[in-house]
Amino acid sequence: MSYYIAPRFMDKLAVHITKNFLDIPGVRVPLILGIHGRKGEGKSFQCELVFERMGVEVTHISGGELESPDAGDPARLIRLRYRETAELIKVRGKMCVIMINDLDAGAGRFDEGTQYTVNTQLVNATLMNIADNPTDVQLPGSYDATPLHRVPIIVTGNDFSTLYAPLIRDGRMEKFYWEPDRDDKIGIVGGIFSEDGLSQREIEQLVDTFLNQSIDFFSALRSRIYDEQIRKFIHDVGIESISMRVVNSLEGPPQFRKPNFSLSHLIEMGNFMVGEQQRVLTSQLVTEYNRGLYSRNPQSDAPTQTNQSVSERDNGYQKSHSNNTHLTLETQGQIREILSQGYKIGIEHVDERRFRTGSWQSCAVGKIDAESDAISTIESCLAEYTGEYVRLVGVDPKNKRRVMETIIQRPNGKVNN
Repeated sequence: MSYYIAPRFMDKLAVHITKNFLDIPGVRVPLILGIHGRKGEGKSFQCELVFERMGVEVTHISGGELESPDAGDPARLIRLRYRETAELIKVRGKMCVIMINDLDAGAGRFDEGTQYTVNTQLVNATLMNIADNPTDVQLPGSYDATPLHRVPIIVTGNDFSTLYAPLIRDGRMEKFYWEPDRDDKIGIVGGIFSEDGLSQREIEQLVDTFLNQSIDFFSALRSRIYDEQIRKFIHDVGIESISMRVVNSLEGPPQFRKPNFSLSHLIEMGNFMVGEQQRVLTSQLVTEYNRGLYSRNPQSDAPTQTNQSVSERDNGYQKSHSNNTHLTLETQGQIREILSQGYKIGIEHVDERRFRTGSWQSCAVGKIDAESDAISTIESCLAEYTGEYVRLVGVDPKNKRRVMETIIQRPNGKVNN
């Protein structure tokens, strides 16, 4: 299977790695390249393809390794891997890099509910120190005066605004926002289906049909096509015997014929997957469960108090007796989902009289691109319009249409029918 490497991606990665292995007089080269963007767009996989093309060896660190019950372990791990990779460059005489996947998941701070630990502080401080002194990286409790070879560091993530600001400043980290355009998607999807007999025109039509989907969607779509044959295989073998047939079987692994990869079949299956995505977004069963929880709250003496709690929770906005304007985790999740899909956020308000006629007015919020900015801006609007209805709007900027509307505040806790 021949995979496609986006020219922009390969250019950015190749230039960063090569610059770090050159001695350019009077030029300070950032050690870290941060590749960020929406989920599922193939950031890590494109990196692997470029590394293979350039003949670069990679030392991997997962974002999940950046936390530990023992304080200082993740920071020591980073220093140890750096020194080991520097030694590999010296011994093997070839380019080597360190790659940290999902750095924001391991070291980012998403909201006030995210615990900021000693390890998080040490990881940030360690990466900053390595970026400032790439040839002098010591292990705790030991000192070696021999200069190390400089090792480029590649990090990936979705939202780098959650990271410690001094770490991502220019000079330490060079930022690259990866958002594949239509031509990139056609090339990548063509590589995914290269062995399945689809023409270039069919690839283009498939991409255009699901243009707002991430790259991982098309990979999952190809995997989903095989479900019919696997289902038939399970039926033929028998559900009781499938384990013995698949694991350590003397008959060898089962062979499957090529399934139906016609364009119409792919679009049909793709629409089914999109429907599953929408059901996840619209089910919101937690609202129903929490409604039952609040209605059974023994501390609610009066029915009006219970109704008010349910009303406020249903609309993703919590009010206390002191008019608290902090958003619930449910509303924050909706904001995160809107931004992760590349949509824009709008906020509208209306008083009780104009609510009956649907005469909503937009709040002056400016451009919102980061989740932290969205949360603070929306909380400010809620505080400003405490006696009015306020709703959250998701807008698709490409097609200029609304993809979601939900009321997050109602005046005085009233529920409209």
